[in-house]
Amino acid sequence: MQLRHLKTVHAPQDGIAKVTGVCWSSNNRRLAVVTTDRVVSLYDEHGERRDKFSTKPADAKGPKNYVVRGMAWSPDSSKLAIAQSDNIVFVYKLGTEWGDKKSICNKFQQASSVTCVCWPEQRPNELVFGLAEGKMKVGQLRSNKPMTLYAADSYVVSCCSNLEGTAVLSGHLDQRIYRFFFDDASRGSPHWELCRHSCVPYALAWGEAVCAAGNDQMVTFYDKEGMELQRFDYSRDESEKEFVCAAFNPSGETVAVGSFNRFRTFRLGQGMAAEWEAGPVKHIENLYTITALAWKCDGSRLTVGSLCGAVDLFDACLRRVRYKGKFEFTYVSMSTVIVKRLATGARSILEPRAPASHATPDLTPRIPVHRRADHPQVAVRLRDHQPDQHLSGPLPRRPHERDGAARRPRVVQAVGGAVGGRRPREVLLRQREGRDDL
Repeated sequence: MQLRHLKTVHAPQDGIAKVTGVCWSSNNRRLAVVTTDRVVSLYDEHGERRDKFSTKPADAKGPKNYVVRGMAWSPDSSKLAIAQSDNIVFVYKLGTEWGDKKSICNKFQQASSVTCVCWPEQRPNELVFGLAEGKMKVGQLRSNKPMTLYAADSYVVSCCSNLEGTAVLSGHLDQRIYRFFFDDASRGSPHWELCRHSCVPYALAWGEAVCAAGNDQMVTFYDKEGMELQRFDYSRDESEKEFVCAAFNPSGETVAVGSFNRFRTFRLGQGMAAEWEAGPVKHIENLYTITALAWKCDGSRLTVGSLCGAVDLFDACLRRVRYKGKFEFTYVSMSTVIVKRLATGARSILEPRAPASHATPDLTPRIPVHRRADHPQVAVRLRDHQPDQHLSGPLPRRPHERDGAARRPRVVQAVGGAVGGRRPREVLLRQREGRDDL
C-alpha cells in the first residue's frame, strides 16, 4: 500500500487539542472531525471545510464540560451519531446535501458515561455504543429507546462492527474482547467472549480478521472465532510507544494502527493461506500521539487525527494506471478499482458483490472493455486461479450524459464470467483509428 500525504485539513494547535473523532460518510462526500473544543467540522471530499456546528450538552442549561468520545455516520449518510462523556448519545439529522437544515432527531440518555460508538452498515435504524459501566447498548431510532445488548461488568474502551455490518466487537478494561451477532439474538446466544487479549485493546478493528493492539506494543490478529492468527511484537523497539487506535480499509485487507509520531500498516497477503504482512511505517516528527484514524469509504484516503488537533489526509493506493490519457484506474485494494474520467473528474467504483478471493489486479496495459451503444462498460481483469475473473461496471459519463458529479454505479458483474452474457473482448492500448472514442 502506497501512502502519500495530500494536505492538512485541520491545522495543529500550540497545546493539546485532541482529535476525539473522525469519520467519513458512506457516500464519500463528507468528512466529520471533532476535537476537544466540541465543535464538529464538516469537510468535502477535497478536504475543504464547508460547514460546522457546536454539539449540545446533555443538560441544556448545564456547563459544557464534556468530551466527545466518538462519532459515526448512518449508512445513508444523512445522520451523524455523537457519543459524549456526559452520559448521552445525540443523533443529528444533517441531510445529504450541503446547506440542509440540521436538527437533533434522537437522543439516548444513559446512567453512565458513553465511551464509544459505531453504526453497523446493515442496521440503518440501530446504532451501537458502549458505556463506562461495561454495558453494550443499541439505540433504536424509531422508538427513540435504548436496549441493552449485553453487560460485561468492565469498562468498554473500544467497539467496532464487521465489514458486512452484521456483528459488533467490544474491547474492555479487563482485556477481554466480546463478539455479538445480531442474527444470533433470536437463538439465545447472541454474544460470547472472543478472546482475552494480552493488554487492554484500546485499538480494535474488524476486517478480514480482528486486529487488536494496546500499550504492550504488540499488534495481534485473530479470526472470527478468537483463534490467534499472527502477532507482531514491537516491544523491543525503544522508539515505539503504545498503540491507540486502528482502522481497516473498506475491503478489510489493510489496517492502519496509530501510535506516537507514526502509524503502521498491515496488509493481507495473497493465496488461500495468506498471512498478514507489515507494510510501510509513516513516521511524522512532532505529530505526537495519533488519536483517530478513518478511511474514506472507497478506500482512496486515510485520515489521521493527532493529540494537538492536526488532521491530515493521505492518498492510499496499490497502483495507478492511465488509459489512453482519458481514464485513470486506481487500485485501492486487491478487489476494488476506481475509474476516473480525467476530463471531468467523474468517478466509478468497481467492487465485488461477493467476498473477493484476494486476486491480484492485472496491471498490464491490456484492459478488457465491453462497449455498448448507450453506455460503455469497463472490465478490469484480476490475475488469480480463475483466468476469467474480473470486475466490470459502467465508465463515468460525460457531463452532457448525466447531471451531477461522480455517482456510485451498480456493479454489472462482480467476480468471474462474462459481461452481459458475452465474454468481454480485450482492447489494446494501441488501437486503430476510429476506435479511440471512449
